[in-house]
Amino acid sequence: MTRRTFTLAGLGVATTLAAARHVEANTATPAFEITKTDAEWKRLLSPAQYDVLRNHGTERAGSSPLNKTYAAGEYRCAGCALPLFSSATKYDSGTGWPSFYAPLDGAVGTSTDTALIYERTEVHCRRCGGHLGHVFDDGPEPTGLRYCMNGIALAFVPR
Repeated sequence: MTRRTFTLAGLGVATTLAAARHVEANTATPAFEITKTDAEWKRLLSPAQYDVLRNHGTERAGSSPLNKTYAAGEYRCAGCALPLFSSATKYDSGTGWPSFYAPLDGAVGTSTDTALIYERTEVHCRRCGGHLGHVFDDGPEPTGLRYCMNGIALAFVPR
């Protein structure tokens, strides 16, 4: 076995273990105000929205029109229409995803995501549990946080 093969095999094992931990950590379904069957979510959402909101997927960076939307208004959950973020907290993080420095009060919940070997803080809609993105501690003042959201998980409603 070459060093390259050994390294690739080790990386494969580490990725598999991380994915297993993620599945194990996220199998318990918390109670949300809005619950639907998989079939109901699939009827309600586009395939891309379903992948992100229900399967914890990630849209391609720079693919969302909301990334460059700066009009006054609010960003709502694409799954249940709960207001999540105000345009007043949106900023250009340079990451390719819509970013905010704070959610609306009581709009989101968080959990630990271990899908990528290291831990991240996942952000979800507190009402339907839809996966929105992740929050990082490299944002601007006043919070120092960057809520890096999948645009496809959001619906913008202008003021």
